[in-house]
Amino acid sequence: MTIQDDPLQPGPQGNSAYQRLLDEIRDGSLLPGERLREIELSERLGVSRTPVREAIRQLETDGLVTHVPRQGATVRSLDYAEVMELYEMRAVLEGTAARLAARAASDVELDELDVLNDRLAEAGTGPEAARINRIFHATLLDAAKNRFLTKSMLSLQKALLILGPSQLLDSDRAEAAVAEHRHIMAALKARDGAAAETEMRAHIHAAQRMRIRALQDRDRSIDENH
Repeated sequence: MTIQDDPLQPGPQGNSAYQRLLDEIRDGSLLPGERLREIELSERLGVSRTPVREAIRQLETDGLVTHVPRQGATVRSLDYAEVMELYEMRAVLEGTAARLAARAASDVELDELDVLNDRLAEAGTGPEAARINRIFHATLLDAAKNRFLTKSMLSLQKALLILGPSQLLDSDRAEAAVAEHRHIMAALKARDGAAAETEMRAHIHAAQRMRIRALQDRDRSIDENH
Protein backbone atom coordinates (compact mmCIF):
# COMPACT_ATOMS: atom_id res chain seq x y z
CA MET A 1 0.00 0.00 0.00
CA THR A 2 1.40 3.39 -0.98
CA ILE A 3 0.77 6.89 0.31
CA GLN A 4 -1.76 7.43 -2.48
CA ASP A 5 -3.89 4.44 -1.49
CA ASP A 6 -6.87 4.76 0.80
CA PRO A 7 -9.10 2.07 2.32
CA LEU A 8 -12.75 2.00 1.26
CA GLN A 9 -11.95 3.59 -2.11
CA PRO A 10 -14.06 2.88 -5.23
CA GLY A 11 -13.54 -0.14 -7.40
CA PRO A 12 -15.43 -0.42 -10.72
CA GLN A 13 -17.04 2.66 -12.24
CA GLY A 14 -20.46 1.32 -11.28
CA ASN A 15 -19.60 1.84 -7.61
CA SER A 16 -19.12 5.60 -7.97
CA ALA A 17 -22.52 6.53 -6.49
CA TYR A 18 -21.91 4.20 -3.56
CA GLN A 19 -18.45 5.67 -2.97
CA ARG A 20 -19.74 9.25 -3.17
CA LEU A 21 -22.38 8.54 -0.54
CA LEU A 22 -19.84 6.67 1.59
CA ASP A 23 -17.52 9.69 1.47
CA GLU A 24 -20.35 12.07 2.36
CA ILE A 25 -21.25 9.99 5.40
CA ARG A 26 -17.58 9.94 6.43
CA ASP A 27 -17.03 13.69 6.08
CA GLY A 28 -20.33 14.60 7.74
CA SER A 29 -22.07 15.96 4.63
CA LEU A 30 -24.72 13.31 5.22
CA LEU A 31 -25.61 13.30 8.91
CA PRO A 32 -27.14 10.54 11.04
CA GLY A 33 -30.92 10.63 10.67
CA GLU A 34 -30.78 12.30 7.24
CA ARG A 35 -33.13 10.92 4.58
CA LEU A 36 -31.76 9.54 1.30
CA ARG A 37 -34.17 10.52 -1.48
CA GLU A 38 -33.43 8.73 -4.76
CA ILE A 39 -34.54 11.53 -7.11
CA GLU A 40 -32.65 14.23 -5.21
CA LEU A 41 -29.49 12.11 -4.99
CA SER A 42 -29.56 11.11 -8.66
CA GLU A 43 -29.79 14.77 -9.68
CA ARG A 44 -27.03 15.84 -7.30
CA LEU A 45 -24.68 12.99 -8.22
CA GLY A 46 -25.43 13.25 -11.93
CA VAL A 47 -26.44 9.59 -12.33
CA SER A 48 -29.67 7.70 -12.96
CA ARG A 49 -31.82 6.41 -10.11
CA THR A 50 -30.69 2.81 -10.66
CA PRO A 51 -27.09 3.21 -9.37
CA VAL A 52 -28.42 5.39 -6.55
CA ARG A 53 -30.88 2.66 -5.58
CA GLU A 54 -28.08 0.07 -5.73
CA ALA A 55 -25.82 2.32 -3.65
CA ILE A 56 -28.48 2.75 -0.96
CA ARG A 57 -29.04 -1.02 -0.92
CA GLN A 58 -25.28 -1.58 -0.45
CA LEU A 59 -25.16 1.00 2.36
CA GLU A 60 -28.01 -0.90 4.01
CA THR A 61 -26.00 -4.11 3.75
CA ASP A 62 -23.05 -2.27 5.33
CA GLY A 63 -25.27 -1.21 8.23
CA LEU A 64 -24.87 2.49 7.44
CA VAL A 65 -28.44 3.07 6.25
CA THR A 66 -31.71 1.89 7.73
CA HIS A 67 -35.37 2.16 6.73
CA VAL A 68 -37.45 4.35 9.02
CA PRO A 69 -41.27 4.07 8.89
CA ARG A 70 -42.85 6.87 6.80
CA GLN A 71 -39.39 8.27 6.00
CA GLY A 72 -37.66 5.59 3.96
CA ALA A 73 -33.90 5.15 3.68
CA THR A 74 -32.11 7.12 6.38
CA VAL A 75 -28.49 7.41 7.51
CA ARG A 76 -28.26 5.32 10.64
CA SER A 77 -27.72 6.90 14.06
CA LEU A 78 -25.69 5.22 16.79
CA ASP A 79 -26.60 5.43 20.44
CA TYR A 80 -24.06 5.72 23.25
CA ALA A 81 -23.90 1.96 23.86
CA GLU A 82 -23.28 1.22 20.17
CA VAL A 83 -20.44 3.76 20.02
CA MET A 84 -18.84 2.13 23.05
CA GLU A 85 -19.23 -1.32 21.49
CA LEU A 86 -17.71 -0.17 18.20
CA TYR A 87 -14.61 1.22 19.87
CA GLU A 88 -14.24 -1.85 22.08
CA MET A 89 -14.24 -4.04 18.98
CA ARG A 90 -11.82 -1.69 17.26
CA ALA A 91 -9.45 -1.98 20.23
CA VAL A 92 -9.67 -5.78 20.06
CA LEU A 93 -9.13 -6.01 16.29
CA GLU A 94 -6.46 -3.33 15.90
CA GLY A 95 -4.73 -4.48 19.08
CA THR A 96 -4.55 -7.96 17.59
CA ALA A 97 -3.27 -6.51 14.31
CA ALA A 98 -0.46 -4.72 16.14
CA ARG A 99 0.49 -7.90 18.02
CA LEU A 100 0.61 -9.92 14.79
CA ALA A 101 2.47 -7.18 12.91
CA ALA A 102 5.20 -7.17 15.55
CA ARG A 103 5.99 -10.71 14.43
CA ALA A 104 5.09 -10.60 10.73
CA ALA A 105 5.88 -7.08 9.46
CA SER A 106 8.87 -6.68 7.18
CA ASP A 107 11.43 -3.94 7.74
CA VAL A 108 10.11 -2.27 4.59
CA GLU A 109 6.60 -2.17 6.05
CA LEU A 110 7.90 -0.71 9.31
CA ASP A 111 9.80 1.95 7.36
CA GLU A 112 6.62 2.79 5.45
CA LEU A 113 4.71 3.20 8.71
CA ASP A 114 7.40 5.62 9.90
CA VAL A 115 7.09 7.63 6.69
CA LEU A 116 3.30 7.74 7.02
CA ASN A 117 3.46 8.93 10.61
CA ASP A 118 5.95 11.65 9.64
CA ARG A 119 3.58 12.71 6.88
CA LEU A 120 0.75 12.74 9.40
CA ALA A 121 2.75 15.04 11.67
CA GLU A 122 3.42 17.39 8.73
CA ALA A 123 -0.25 17.40 7.66
CA GLY A 124 -1.43 18.71 11.02
CA THR A 125 -5.23 18.70 10.94
CA GLY A 126 -7.92 18.38 8.30
CA PRO A 127 -8.96 15.94 5.55
CA GLU A 128 -5.41 15.13 4.42
CA ALA A 129 -4.38 14.23 7.97
CA ALA A 130 -7.46 12.00 8.25
CA ARG A 131 -6.59 10.32 4.95
CA ILE A 132 -2.98 9.63 5.97
CA ASN A 133 -4.14 8.33 9.33
CA ARG A 134 -6.48 5.85 7.62
CA ILE A 135 -3.61 4.67 5.42
CA PHE A 136 -1.34 4.27 8.48
CA HIS A 137 -3.85 1.99 10.17
CA ALA A 138 -4.59 0.09 6.94
CA THR A 139 -0.86 -0.42 6.33
CA LEU A 140 -0.39 -1.78 9.84
CA LEU A 141 -3.36 -4.09 9.28
CA ASP A 142 -1.76 -5.33 6.03
CA ALA A 143 1.48 -5.97 7.93
CA ALA A 144 -0.37 -8.32 10.30
CA LYS A 145 -0.86 -10.67 7.33
CA ASN A 146 -4.16 -12.17 8.44
CA ARG A 147 -6.92 -12.13 5.84
CA PHE A 148 -9.72 -12.92 8.26
CA LEU A 149 -8.69 -10.09 10.54
CA THR A 150 -8.56 -7.72 7.56
CA LYS A 151 -12.09 -8.71 6.50
CA SER A 152 -13.43 -8.15 10.03
CA MET A 153 -11.71 -4.77 10.28
CA LEU A 154 -13.10 -3.58 6.94
CA SER A 155 -16.64 -4.27 8.15
CA LEU A 156 -15.97 -2.37 11.37
CA GLN A 157 -14.41 0.57 9.50
CA LYS A 158 -17.60 1.04 7.53
CA ALA A 159 -19.67 1.10 10.72
CA LEU A 160 -17.30 3.71 12.17
CA LEU A 161 -18.11 6.02 9.25
CA ILE A 162 -21.48 6.75 10.87
CA LEU A 163 -19.60 8.70 13.54
CA GLY A 164 -18.76 11.36 10.94
CA PRO A 165 -15.64 13.50 10.52
CA SER A 166 -12.27 12.39 11.86
CA GLN A 167 -11.14 13.58 15.27
CA LEU A 168 -7.93 14.72 13.59
CA LEU A 169 -9.71 17.98 12.85
CA ASP A 170 -8.76 18.80 16.45
CA SER A 171 -5.11 19.90 16.72
CA ASP A 172 -4.59 18.46 20.22
CA ARG A 173 -5.92 15.06 19.15
CA ALA A 174 -3.85 15.14 15.96
CA GLU A 175 -0.63 15.74 17.92
CA ALA A 176 -1.53 13.07 20.46
CA ALA A 177 -2.26 10.54 17.70
CA VAL A 178 1.18 11.05 16.16
CA ALA A 179 2.83 10.51 19.56
CA GLU A 180 0.72 7.40 20.20
CA HIS A 181 1.69 6.02 16.79
CA ARG A 182 5.36 6.47 17.74
CA HIS A 183 4.84 4.38 20.87
CA ILE A 184 3.24 1.68 18.73
CA MET A 185 6.11 1.85 16.25
CA ALA A 186 8.71 1.48 19.02
CA ALA A 187 7.03 -1.75 20.15
CA LEU A 188 6.76 -3.03 16.57
CA LYS A 189 10.46 -2.40 15.90
CA ALA A 190 11.34 -4.16 19.15
CA ARG A 191 9.23 -7.11 17.89
CA ASP A 192 7.35 -6.96 21.18
CA GLY A 193 3.84 -8.16 20.33
CA ALA A 194 2.39 -7.70 23.81
CA ALA A 195 3.64 -4.12 24.04
CA ALA A 196 2.43 -3.32 20.51
CA GLU A 197 -1.06 -4.57 21.39
CA THR A 198 -1.08 -2.60 24.65
CA GLU A 199 0.00 0.62 22.89
CA MET A 200 -2.57 0.19 20.12
CA ARG A 201 -5.37 -0.44 22.61
CA ALA A 202 -4.34 2.70 24.51
CA HIS A 203 -4.40 4.63 21.22
CA ILE A 204 -7.93 3.44 20.38
CA HIS A 205 -9.21 4.09 23.90
CA ALA A 206 -7.85 7.66 23.75
CA ALA A 207 -9.81 8.19 20.53
CA GLN A 208 -12.87 6.62 22.17
CA ARG A 209 -12.73 9.01 25.14
CA MET A 210 -12.57 12.03 22.84
CA ARG A 211 -15.41 10.73 20.66
CA ILE A 212 -17.63 10.22 23.70
CA ARG A 213 -16.89 13.75 24.92
CA ALA A 214 -17.81 15.10 21.47
CA LEU A 215 -21.09 13.19 21.48
CA GLN A 216 -21.89 14.44 24.98
CA ASP A 217 -21.14 18.03 23.92
CA ARG A 218 -23.40 17.59 20.88
CA ASP A 219 -26.25 16.19 22.97
CA ARG A 220 -25.84 18.98 25.51
CA SER A 221 -26.01 21.56 22.73
CA ILE A 222 -29.18 19.96 21.32
CA ASP A 223 -30.81 19.99 24.77
CA GLU A 224 -29.94 23.67 25.28
CA ASN A 225 -31.50 24.61 21.93
CA HIS A 226 -34.80 22.90 22.69
